[in-house]
Amino acid sequence: MTGDKAAQAVAVFTGRRWFFPSALLHALDPDTTRSGRRPRRTVRDWIVDFSCFLLAVLTGLAAAATLADASSVPEPLVAVDQVLGVLSCAAIWLRRRRPLGLAAVMVPVSFVSETSGGVAVIALFTLAVHRPFRYVAWVGGAHLVIVPLYFWWRPDPELPYLAALVLFVVLFAAVVGWGMFVRSKRQLILSLRDRARRAETEARLRAEQAQRLAREAIAREMHDVLAHRLTLLSVHAGALEFRPDAPREEIARAAGVIRESAHEALQDLREIIGVLRAGESDDAGRPQPTLTALDTLVAESRQAGMEVALEQRVTDPAAVPASVGRTAYRIVQEGLTNARKHAPGTEVTVTVADDPEEGLTVTVRNPPPEGRVPPVPGAGQGLIGLTERATLAGGTLDHGPTPDGGFEVRARLPRGRAGAGTGAGERR
Repeated sequence: MTGDKAAQAVAVFTGRRWFFPSALLHALDPDTTRSGRRPRRTVRDWIVDFSCFLLAVLTGLAAAATLADASSVPEPLVAVDQVLGVLSCAAIWLRRRRPLGLAAVMVPVSFVSETSGGVAVIALFTLAVHRPFRYVAWVGGAHLVIVPLYFWWRPDPELPYLAALVLFVVLFAAVVGWGMFVRSKRQLILSLRDRARRAETEARLRAEQAQRLAREAIAREMHDVLAHRLTLLSVHAGALEFRPDAPREEIARAAGVIRESAHEALQDLREIIGVLRAGESDDAGRPQPTLTALDTLVAESRQAGMEVALEQRVTDPAAVPASVGRTAYRIVQEGLTNARKHAPGTEVTVTVADDPEEGLTVTVRNPPPEGRVPPVPGAGQGLIGLTERATLAGGTLDHGPTPDGGFEVRARLPRGRAGAGTGAGERR
């Protein structure tokens, strides 16, 4: 049974509380369990308890009539028997609160009082319903030990000794079996309650995990997208600040790049916020850039004044899976952004190669910068995000300084299907 069906089965109790035992409702309600309050009788409990009391009284009256007709029983013993029968019938209202105590007391009482026999049977049944089997075994075993002595002391006038003994054993076995069956049904309902609670907890944990993963994905996407755009803004704004005497054409071109970059940054930010609000996937909104958009990315960086050499050894970039191509694009984008921040004025080499055995290899390399470059806040955060992105794609990413003092970022990504083949290198 699934968690939804278990929850529906437990939810039935909320509409018909009067129809179910108070002990079961008490076990199903965590508030009453924690508070330690005793369960209050439901309408069903009152009906069952009154029926048990009435059955015990009728059985006692029948036994009292039998004793009155028996001339061999002394009058004082008959009086004591009837008094114990009355007290036992009154004590039957305690069977829910003290099932073990009542059943244990009824073992010696039922031995000396014939009118208490019905109460002893009902107490044994209650014990089988409310307590584990080991308690039932002890009390039932005590009854089985004294029953031969009872029928030897008070033989039944209508049945032989052996027949009466067998009948008594069968009756007690039936009562114990019925009580254990009722207890097993209640345990099944409680197990369904626990399963429903576990299913709800697991669903809540899965939802929280999905929300956390979505937030992390959005944060990575926001960093990858906005870092590139804002770096372009910073570079051109700095150029205008330090070169106020530049020709009008260069100023106009830089202003155009700033305006276009700001527009694209706002547009990307709107897309990301839209995904966050709507709860849509990463594929919602504008198409995400893949390997086919590398030319546009490189052209944008060149327009910003960078020297970028793109060497693409992929015959058909469109055949690369979208998830792998998007990861490769983000790696190149972050590599160009880092080179623009940490090594301005240098020529950046971007190499994308496709190999049937190694998969897709992306390399972004830049030589050491000329002169001292001021430190940039938050350095290294983008590389951490790239490493995680490459790992989620099933690949690896390595980064670090080169022997000549430059910096290199190299990623290996699995294709996920047959590669598009390797073509001749094209220097752009």
